[in-house]
Amino acid sequence: MFNGKNILITGGTGSFGKEYARVLLRDYVPNKLIIYSRDEQKHYEMSQDFDAPCMRFFVGDVRDEDRLKLAMHDVDFVIHAAAMKHVPIAEYNPMECIKTNINGAQNVINAAFACNVEKVIALSTDKACSPINLYGATKLASDKLFTAANNIAGTRRTRFSVVRYGNVVGSKGSVVPFFAKLIAG
Repeated sequence: MFNGKNILITGGTGSFGKEYARVLLRDYVPNKLIIYSRDEQKHYEMSQDFDAPCMRFFVGDVRDEDRLKLAMHDVDFVIHAAAMKHVPIAEYNPMECIKTNINGAQNVINAAFACNVEKVIALSTDKACSPINLYGATKLASDKLFTAANNIAGTRRTRFSVVRYGNVVGSKGSVVPFFAKLIAG
């Protein structure tokens, strides 16, 4: 499925992005694997851990639609993992969460249409199901944007999917360390 394809991972330097890049490189032979993230230090660190000639490290933010369009040029598949994930930080900085999780999602959709991407797979969270906090609410809105994008795709080849991914031990934003701290007193 991914052999010979160009793949872009938004939030590619995060815990999911790094592990998914490992899986792609282990199980497939992509033509290009583009890691898209706004954190240059994480780009550097990841580039030191991976030795794959197909990898490209593209500094950019999902809030920047023009930069996304540049990164998505000739891309077949987009894995959208970029998000503001920490519940308390989102609550304290609500507009920043909205700009990243909702506006960023719309930018990914717009760029995917503009670049004729074949498939976009957006990561969601268990917190988007009956949300009780801003993070969950923004991810629910993001989910709705991606599924609705299929309705407006028309004859374009671009298709969108959403998968739920939540509270994986060792992932950034996991509640497990929080619960361990509560237990420890």
